[in-house]
Amino acid sequence: MLIQRHITPALQELAKYYPIVYLGGPRQAGKTTLLKNLFPSLPYANLEDPELRLLAEQDPRRFLKDFPAGAVLDEAQRVPQLFSYLQVMVDANRQLKFYLSGSQNFLMMEKITQSLAGRVGILNLFPLGFSEMEGTPFAPTDLEDFAWRGGFPGLHDQQVPPELFFNNYVQTYLERDVRLLKNVGDLSVFNRFLRLCAGRVGQPLNLSSLATDLSLSVNTVKAWFSVLEASYMIFYLQPFYKNFNKRIIKTPKFYFFDTGLLCHLLGIGSPKQLETHHYFGNIVENAIIADLYKKRSHAGKRPVFWFWQDQHGNEVDLLIEEQGTLTAVEIKSSQTFNTRLLSGLAKWSQVSSNKATSSFLVYAGSQSMKLEQGQLLPWQSALKNL
Repeated sequence: MLIQRHITPALQELAKYYPIVYLGGPRQAGKTTLLKNLFPSLPYANLEDPELRLLAEQDPRRFLKDFPAGAVLDEAQRVPQLFSYLQVMVDANRQLKFYLSGSQNFLMMEKITQSLAGRVGILNLFPLGFSEMEGTPFAPTDLEDFAWRGGFPGLHDQQVPPELFFNNYVQTYLERDVRLLKNVGDLSVFNRFLRLCAGRVGQPLNLSSLATDLSLSVNTVKAWFSVLEASYMIFYLQPFYKNFNKRIIKTPKFYFFDTGLLCHLLGIGSPKQLETHHYFGNIVENAIIADLYKKRSHAGKRPVFWFWQDQHGNEVDLLIEEQGTLTAVEIKSSQTFNTRLLSGLAKWSQVSSNKATSSFLVYAGSQSMKLEQGQLLPWQSALKNL
């Protein structure tokens, strides 16, 4: 089943103005399927194919000669020397259209800024969001199912058992992305690092603690976090400290782009097991924040997300900055509303003078109502409307 991806209008809009469009994102997020279906008249080449990659490396002019009108080039970061030749081609003929995809952000961005600045439009495609799954046979039945399965298209469309899918995904990730991005001698240690990170999701980043647990240096752990970020495994929320710098901690939190993968790394085997897991609240928080992040990214926007926390433990899970305004979002896994859930939003309102209409309490229940401290929203409504 072909899923309508919400990034399509933004991708087509970029293609009007740029001869080269780069679509980044994690492995198996659907980049290849999307580009092939949107631009079926263009030839396709996967540069993970050893023979094609060798030709592109050794004789880039001969390789590109086969694409006189343009092409879809998958995993283009594997042959970065192509970019200089692409620059010459599109400068000579602005009618050419090349669509590049890649699953390693830092490698691609470095080469793009060097060779293709001003000639390339950039977007990122992530696993399916809640609104993309709505109306399909695999729409989530409840919050636990939504968080546990995640949004990788292949898992849903091909009905692969999650345990099998994610085992293969992690192995492929370690063998391809980790080895390419960083010279990691023992992949089993990196695998352990990945699982330890899953156990710290939604918490302030503590490099020293992880380094101690893994018997590694802090610099090594820091470098490995760069690998996770570069391969679209995780993203950061920085603390919001404007006007509150004496009260605010300044350590970022990190989240996974896909909570299905997160649940797999934590050994959670079913939505029922997730419901009683001691990380349930963190995982629900991750699922909501990641979905709101993907929604904006797929619309061609740059998400500006923060969290707020003071030295007394008062906090708000998410601050969304858009058009000069801040929207405060507190996320709870409870299905039952009580006023204690509003404590973080109430404190935030005091110190920020944030209007109650810009504050939302998102929870697992079904009621929606206006409150003195903001608005109560069921999780589905939040993902559609925030």
